[in-house]
Amino acid sequence: MNNLLLTLFLGLLLISCSDSSVEKKGFQVNEISEDEKGQKVVGLKIDSLNLETKPRNILLTKHPAHRLTPIYKVNYHKKTKEPFTGSTDFHGSTRYSYRAGSNWNDNFMPGFSAVYGYNLVNISHNNNITNKQNKLFDKPVLIKTCYYPAFSNDTLNTKAVNRDYYMVSVYDEDTNKDGFVTVNDLRKLYYFDMEGMQKRNLVPANYSVMSSEYDSANDYMYVFARLDENENGEMEYSEPTDIFWIDLVNPSKIGFHYKSE
Repeated sequence: MNNLLLTLFLGLLLISCSDSSVEKKGFQVNEISEDEKGQKVVGLKIDSLNLETKPRNILLTKHPAHRLTPIYKVNYHKKTKEPFTGSTDFHGSTRYSYRAGSNWNDNFMPGFSAVYGYNLVNISHNNNITNKQNKLFDKPVLIKTCYYPAFSNDTLNTKAVNRDYYMVSVYDEDTNKDGFVTVNDLRKLYYFDMEGMQKRNLVPANYSVMSSEYDSANDYMYVFARLDENENGEMEYSEPTDIFWIDLVNPSKIGFHYKSE
């Protein structure tokens, strides 16, 4: 029994050490690091956004002419000083993704792949026909999720699904005026066309995006967002939560599904 307890303790200790690793996967921009003067830094400082970055892999969209490249901030191990970047991970959903007449191949929503990563700070778009390259954002930002047309042959209610735009959930502004762009700021949701242009808000700028759900009967994306009622640039639990619907066939059609009174 003592040996068993010791084994379990050691196992939990190893898991704890692994969880505290600086290389944890996912979007973790609020972890504390140090600048060159040894001062604690959380997130990306807005007056020093000329960061060292590196590209990682190629994202294949449904449209052969259009390819995306995630761009990551270069990080350095505190002890070894060895550089490293985040890696690309994908959101997926098996819920309702296989049923009669529909198959969205475990993608987050039919027709959309959803990518995220540790310190993902931009997305580069390339048109293979015109050989033109452009970045979705003109400066480094903190990307939570990028939705792009899935490479797989997805179907919804017996019909093929072909998306022709991108959506990006992102922290791109120091809304709470603390000198940093972090997850404490308001999170936006933007639309981009296939060329990575025509950027516009899908949710009003005075809201902070929290989460989303998918409605396969209407092909709607429901976005839960918190209103910055006191205008302090932060999302607070006491503030009202509203729900927006976005028509994924025509994302210019947006409205309130639920509005707090």
